Order: sequence, then C-alpha cells, then structure tokens
Amino acid sequence: MSLEVASRLDKQMLIDGEWVDADDRTDVSYPYDGSTVGSVPVASAEQVNEAIEAADRAYQESTLSAYERYELLTAAADRLEERADEVSNVVTSEQGKPLSESRTEVDRAVQTLRLSGEEAKRMFGEYVPMDGQKGFAKDHCFTQREPLGVVAAITPFNFPLNLMVHKVGPALAAGNAVVGKPASNTPLSSIVLFECLAEAAEEVDAPDGLVNVVTGSGSTVGDAILDHEAVEAISFTGSTDVGKYLANNSGMKELTLELGGNDPTIVWDDTDIEQAAEQLVGGACSNAGQVCNSVERVLVHETVEDELVDALVDAAESLTVGDPTDDETDVASMVDDDQFQTVVDLFEATVEQGATVEYGGNYGGDLGERVFEPTVLSGVTPEMPAASEEVFGPLVPVIPVSDFDEAIEEANNTNYGLEAGLFTQDIDRGKRAADEIDAGGVNINTVSGFRADHMPYGGFKDSGVGKEGIKYALDHFSREKLVGFHQGFNA
Repeated sequence: MSLEVASRLDKQMLIDGEWVDADDRTDVSYPYDGSTVGSVPVASAEQVNEAIEAADRAYQESTLSAYERYELLTAAADRLEERADEVSNVVTSEQGKPLSESRTEVDRAVQTLRLSGEEAKRMFGEYVPMDGQKGFAKDHCFTQREPLGVVAAITPFNFPLNLMVHKVGPALAAGNAVVGKPASNTPLSSIVLFECLAEAAEEVDAPDGLVNVVTGSGSTVGDAILDHEAVEAISFTGSTDVGKYLANNSGMKELTLELGGNDPTIVWDDTDIEQAAEQLVGGACSNAGQVCNSVERVLVHETVEDELVDALVDAAESLTVGDPTDDETDVASMVDDDQFQTVVDLFEATVEQGATVEYGGNYGGDLGERVFEPTVLSGVTPEMPAASEEVFGPLVPVIPVSDFDEAIEEANNTNYGLEAGLFTQDIDRGKRAADEIDAGGVNINTVSGFRADHMPYGGFKDSGVGKEGIKYALDHFSREKLVGFHQGFNA
C-alpha cells in the first residue's frame, strides 16, 4: 500500500460557507486491508436542515449570470485537475478500485465539470409560432428555462467522485444551489470536490451556501431532505429499494433516479469472438463488477458458446488481481464486507444449482480482503442467482440461446432495464435489438457498460426514471416558462 493512500484524511462538512464538525464522527476504511484512512462527521437532522436552508438563501440571493456559472464550474475543474494525483489516491483509499481506474474517474470528473460549465451558456428557450392556431396571429410567445431552487444530490460508493459531479455540475449550471450527500463508506472524494467548488464559488463571488455537503447516515440525511419543503429536486443514484422509497415519499419534488441493473450483452455467431470476449470481461470486471451497467449476463448463440467460453477464460486470465495501488492491477477489492458477501453468496448458490466454474471462483484469503477473482461461469440458466439477480461483482455468467427471438426474450427477462449490448455484423439484427430490448440504452458492437459522460444515461422499469448526462440532467434541474406578448393595448 502506497504512503499516499495510507495517509489519514479527517474531513469536515461544508454548510453555509463554513467547514463544520458534528457531535459524532465515523471512520472511513481502506477496502483492501480494512485499515482506517480517514473520518467524517455524522450529520444530525438539524445540520442537514441548516445546509438546506443555507442553500435556499443562497439561491434567492444569487445573481450569477450564465457566464459566471460557467466560470465557477471551469475554475472548479481546474482545481480538481491540479489535485488529480491526490484525488486519485483518495478515491482508491476509500473505494478500493485500482489506481488506474481512479485516475480515469478523476479525469472524467474534470471533463464532466467542464461540460457542465459549457451547458450553463446553452439554456435555450424557443419561439412559439402562435399564428399556427386561428385567432392568435398577432401574439408573440417564447419559452425560457429557469432554475428550480435547491437540488439535493445523493450518490453511491462505486464512482464516488464522478457521480457527484454528474449531479452537482448540471444543477449549478442551471442556476440552482446544491446540497450533496455522498455514500457513508466513500465520502472523502466528494468532500475534496466540494473543496474545489467552494474555492471556485468564492472566486466568482457566489453567496455562501450555494454549495454544501453533509455526511453521515443515509436515513437521517435522506429523511431530512425528503421532509424539507425548500428542496425542489432530488437526484439519487443507488439501490432500487431506496429509489422506490424516495419516489413514494417525495411529494412534488422533481426526481431523477439512477437505480439497479441486470444488464445483458448478446453475442451472435457473426462477430469476432475474441474481441467480444475482451470487452465482455472488461465490462463485467471493471471496478470489481461494481458498476450499474456492467455486463451481468452474457447471452450467446449456442453454436459459438464453446468458442466464446474459451475466449472469456483467456481474457479473464490476462487480468491482474491484487493490490489496488499497484499500477499493474486490473481487479482489486470490493467496497465493504456486505457487498463482498453478497457476491460470494450469489456465486456459491449458482454453482450449487449446477453452473460450472470455467475460470476463477477464488475469493478472499491470499487474494486480499474483499477481493473476488474474475470468474467465468458456463452452464448457467436464466433462473440461477448469478443471472436473475443484480450481482454487482466480477462474475461472467454465460447463457446459451438457440435463436434471436430467445435472445431478445431473455434480454428482457428482468425487472431492470438500464443498458444492453449486442455483438453482430448484421444491421437488421442490430436494428431489431434497438427496437425490442426494453432498456434505456442499447449498444451495438459493444457491451452494456458503455457510457460517455455527455450522453443521455438512465434506465427503464426498476432501473429508474430520468436521465443523466449534462444537457439532459440540466433539463431535470430547470423548469420551462412561457412568456407571451399580446398586441392591442398600446399598439
């Protein structure tokens, strides 16, 4: 473990322009060996309310123009980029992903901030041609977009930095004030982000309270956010159960919910099997499989099943498993004991039901705490736990199908509908998959795990409502107003 990751970070919360503590604090652990890497306050409901009320005041007082909001977000991106090495170490220290992946996440977060800044300058309305209806030819109407007010951003552990940026960046770009709540086990990198935002906000003379971050219990913070009338929008990424709780208790608040997935990728007999296998293993094992749109199910035409399994084994063997601070490591530890045990249980149950371990199947022990080896499973049926449930771990279950009808049917055989992938050289097959797979994104000739930060991203069914991706998130964080000019009184 590197000295950078081992150094302890004891952080505070940002409320109304001040860094504050709480009566209680909680430790943050390094997933690879369980050592303590820092601590954060455990916010009380009263402190959450203070943060919301500060954000509401700041929203009411703010006179930042679109260009000044662009300057704020660009300055924050500059500061984050200057601290890239430090922040990469922070992400790995609290989340456990390899440093190579943490560096990529920091780079993506910088880009997401810059893209958000650009979108601040593009909150366009439109002219409404009133003469399209009889009797209104002398009226002139247009629309304009306005901010909502206070936006609460609640984020998970798997991408603790970039997912917070995906909420805070567009919210600020639209002219809102924000209250961020990072996951309890990965709060440190979000706090560093808010350090950058606070410095940038001061530079553009934004009012205190425009950006706030609170840490601690999800139930305490979440319920305070739900109960407070000043919160106009909640953007949440996390479990489907919590997402449904928010949906059922949020009243008239605007909701964006990015929830779970059980994402399929189909491999057909007309594609390059080796190239597909490399992407499939990468898509299943990136961040130790802890990705909402990771490859959870591989549906393969039965005529190429054996060839694909062999190629998947080769691809899995090429990955280096171990210490996340080693630049050669591809797969490291899972975030905590609960997540690790969930994957262990799903794996063991699937093997007990008849699946064959073609590669991997080892976990813990000499590999490291909470480390699960990339594992290729054949002989999997759709009802087995590794195929029917969201695993969120580095398992690659292979399910054979006899024809494309069955492939589409099995792709849709889930309560989720986040992303899907298909490898084929047949354009008609690709078009059919795009039309018939019930998911928020269908990717032809790549895996379900594809995501660019500026694209619309969000699922159907139990995978959530709304879209992220800067331009699309900004629509959720603003409202449309019609302005009409009517001739007759002074003409």
